[in-house]
Amino acid sequence: MFDVEDKLVLGMAGLRLLSGSIEIIAALLMLYYGTIERAVTVNAFLSLVGPIVLILVTTIGLIGLADKLDFTKMVLVMCGVALILYGVRS
Repeated sequence: MFDVEDKLVLGMAGLRLLSGSIEIIAALLMLYYGTIERAVTVNAFLSLVGPIVLILVTTIGLIGLADKLDFTKMVLVMCGVALILYGVRS
């Protein structure tokens, strides 16, 4: 079906599929419980999952690009991810 040469791409896509599955399960849990209190609780859990997946997928991508990017560009990418996480946290 998909002819992927790089196994790191499979890892990145797998993590995103797992993240999407967690999002769908969370939406179903919100509907199942049917109260705003439980929905907010489930949503709080999702706020932890998103940044973790972002960091893991970015790390896998940077590992794959380590031999192709110079050090300065890699530091810039890591700073960008850190700024995203800081912005979401504030």
